[in-house]
Amino acid sequence: MTTVVIGEVLVDLAWHTGTAHIVPHPGGSPANVAVGLHRLGHPATLMTCWGDDPPGDLVRAHLDSIDVRVHRLPSASGRTTIALAYLDDATGSARYDFLAAWDPQDIHLSEQAMLIHTGSLAAVVEPGATRIVETCRAHRARPGRSVSVDLNVRPAVLPDRDAYRTRAELLVATADLVKASDEDLAWLYPGLTPEAAAQTLLALGPRLAVITRGAQGATALTAEHQVTVPAPPTHVVDTIGAGDAFQACLLDTLLQPDGTIRLPATPAELEAVLRRCVIAGALTCARAGAQPPTGEEITAALTAASPSPAPTTR
Repeated sequence: MTTVVIGEVLVDLAWHTGTAHIVPHPGGSPANVAVGLHRLGHPATLMTCWGDDPPGDLVRAHLDSIDVRVHRLPSASGRTTIALAYLDDATGSARYDFLAAWDPQDIHLSEQAMLIHTGSLAAVVEPGATRIVETCRAHRARPGRSVSVDLNVRPAVLPDRDAYRTRAELLVATADLVKASDEDLAWLYPGLTPEAAAQTLLALGPRLAVITRGAQGATALTAEHQVTVPAPPTHVVDTIGAGDAFQACLLDTLLQPDGTIRLPATPAELEAVLRRCVIAGALTCARAGAQPPTGEEITAALTAASPSPAPTTR
């Protein structure tokens, strides 16, 4: 059975503060998730589009080098998306600007597709965003099929908050699980706590919402439970791809052999899932660019970790 990741692939131009050099890193949130799943031993098909241009050549070489299955969709513009990432070396955080193109002309899923994962720019950049919502809605209506969404909010591509929130909510309404960072939720729902914002997303239809909190860890919410676990200490090189590594680990942990997902039903199950995922994010932060870990690396880090503070449950 097949997992399909739909969304943009791009080139991050990493510009470190205080330097005059820009370093290109091929990536894009959906592409990073597909790579992360591959490294965890759960191959996924990446449905994406890029241009026949120099950034596209870099993207093609990157995808070929890590042997991810790719279904290249026809693009109306024939352009590759470029992200300019301004990196703060003191904190490892990144601020983004985009030359965005997301205009797949046809999205056709195999009958074997069981799980769709999508989000990021593809959730809001038209005309592709509307096509993804339609695809996810039709997919989830079929028995046994599931949809996962990572909002990965990027206001630079759509500064109108109300318009962004409307598009994001249309996609979330098609999903079984949704992930967002506390910064994503603060921008989408100013005035609400991250937990209250996540509850707003749950009310749209998902059964699981996960909030990533950077160095503060992560929180998982269902209709019945809420659990927070801390992040492990790590030396942060940069944060590029950390959320995508977390997302890939989340899907890998929940996926069953038949391609369906099993969502955690108890606080203990939620805690176990989150502890594995925050390790995946921390390992990625310790590397330059989007370099998600393998399952062996995650297992070794979990084994080596000292006892952590008890999770917060409710």
